[in-house]
Amino acid sequence: MAVDAARSEEGFTSARATRVMSAACRAAGLDDRGAELIRLGENALFRLATAPVIIRVARGEPWLPKARVEVAVARWLAAEGFPASRLVDGLEQPFLIDGHPVTFWRLIVEGDRKATYGELGGVLSDLHSMTVPAGLELPAFDPFGKQELRISKAPIPDDDRVFLRKRWQELRGRFEELRFETPKGPVHGDAHVQNLMVNDRDEVILIDFEAFCFDHPEWDLMVTAVEHHSLGWQTDEQYADFVRAYGRDLYDWHGYDTLRRLQEFGMTTWLMQNVQENEETAAEYRRRIAGLRNDDAPLGIRNVPSLVRLTPRSRVRTG
Repeated sequence: MAVDAARSEEGFTSARATRVMSAACRAAGLDDRGAELIRLGENALFRLATAPVIIRVARGEPWLPKARVEVAVARWLAAEGFPASRLVDGLEQPFLIDGHPVTFWRLIVEGDRKATYGELGGVLSDLHSMTVPAGLELPAFDPFGKQELRISKAPIPDDDRVFLRKRWQELRGRFEELRFETPKGPVHGDAHVQNLMVNDRDEVILIDFEAFCFDHPEWDLMVTAVEHHSLGWQTDEQYADFVRAYGRDLYDWHGYDTLRRLQEFGMTTWLMQNVQENEETAAEYRRRIAGLRNDDAPLGIRNVPSLVRLTPRSRVRTG
């Protein structure tokens, strides 16, 4: 009981994630000396200095089912030869260390360029055309599953928590009225361009399978559509490349506005988990929550792809 209370009080910080990472390395027979925290977001990511390995530490045991999905999807995509991140061989994954799921991934050495939006559209088109094999159990896309965990655990003011729960219920009502016309299939679930990496052989690699599911492809298309049409994060030419490569612009779909609101809500709750890390993150959260409270104003989301430093050849952008 005392341990649980201490965990609750401490929360998921970079310091706690580092201790979990070290314990996971000992369990896996790896040397964590010199390991570097390269990202803190939905998960904490570390790069080992002693081996070409990335370690992913999830926030707590409620994330264990998602870690199991990640592992199963990674093994399926590897068997299919799909260009995606690979697990470290020879380990039974995921580990559960002090209540935190931990997975081990092969380091992707980056090349000299970033992935394009056209390449994102092409990768998603290829992914959506695949057939999920029998025996691979994937959940449906759930835009609300992580939200309750985030709202209940984030270090935010109580009035923000009350507002977010109310908005959450409103969005659930809109979601229940959505009508899709496309067949279901494999969906990445967090399909932004930062979840593609280009390695040193100029191969485009899909990463981050935490939200992978079996559902309608619109859930993947909404990310770039909202980033462009609502937030202005891409040029018209970049977005046109994405649409040409995939073959569809979600903006023309009747359900776009509902998906836009769900995406903006999720972007705000994702960020608020780490407001204690630095003032830049806290300030951006305040901008986003103010935007959500004012339906008549632009949301004003700034692009904050990472909450901690990223070094040039170690960017592993997972959610």
